[in-house]
Amino acid sequence: MNQKRTIILLILLTGMLFLTACKEDKKETTAAEYVIGFSQCNSAEPWREAMNKAMQSESDKYPEYELVISDAQQSNSKQVADVENFIVQEVDVLIISPNEAKPLTAIVGKAYREGIPVIVLDRKILSDEYTVYIGANNEKIGEQAGRYAAQLLNGKGKVIEIWGLKGSTPAIERHDGFMKGVAGYPEIKVIYEQDGAWLRRKGREIMENALQRFETIDLVYAHNDPMAIGAFLAAQYAGRQEDMFFIGIDGLPGPEGGAQAVLDGQLDATFLYPTGGREAIRVADDIIDGRKVPKHITLGTERIDPSNAQKYK
Repeated sequence: MNQKRTIILLILLTGMLFLTACKEDKKETTAAEYVIGFSQCNSAEPWREAMNKAMQSESDKYPEYELVISDAQQSNSKQVADVENFIVQEVDVLIISPNEAKPLTAIVGKAYREGIPVIVLDRKILSDEYTVYIGANNEKIGEQAGRYAAQLLNGKGKVIEIWGLKGSTPAIERHDGFMKGVAGYPEIKVIYEQDGAWLRRKGREIMENALQRFETIDLVYAHNDPMAIGAFLAAQYAGRQEDMFFIGIDGLPGPEGGAQAVLDGQLDATFLYPTGGREAIRVADDIIDGRKVPKHITLGTERIDPSNAQKYK
């Protein structure tokens, strides 16, 4: 009887060991083989949050990839440290959306020179030491916004411009493009401009100051939708929202996105600026698999106004 019990126990023990070994083997085969490091300049903006989600969603399709996202919280020094950490970790691909161009150029170049493929996403650096840049044409978007502003104003009016972070390339290009778009209309004047750092609360604060200073404001051009919506809310609180037009950039879907703001009458127009999150992971996959990638990938844009906003909401 004791002998039978001993045999049964040995069989059970052998089975348990076999199952454990199978589980370990399965765990090893499903573990990520490659690490993609993404240095996000900040995750506070809705557009940045959408970028993170799109990137994670696309990365989840590739079980062999581990996506690690760091948040620089709008700090150049923290983002430099984040990238330095990715270099030390020897990530297989580095994706970065720089907070500002100049302070991040050197560390991105260092990663590139050390053999790490670098995808620069949305915001540019001041050198060509990267593998590929992905982003929409910000100057073209700004120019389209300027032309539409001229159309809304019938070629004449006073404009408030709310910048994104002034040291970032999208803000510079969106400003330059807008000025190009209104260049043929000498009676359109930008009477006040301030840096809103891409934040809705800053857009509202800037607009509150502008409303106190200027009796006449005909149009507000903000470099993203949250700042434009913040400006609208300030004007609404002052009872002056009907006196002016509001233009933003981003065109995010969802209940708090720019398309919905157009439908709600807060914005007269926004311009689609894709996050590029999915595209970045797809390009990283091309790089890891050894496929050739172009140096620049330009994402498309479109004006979103009351005539088509329902399609984008």
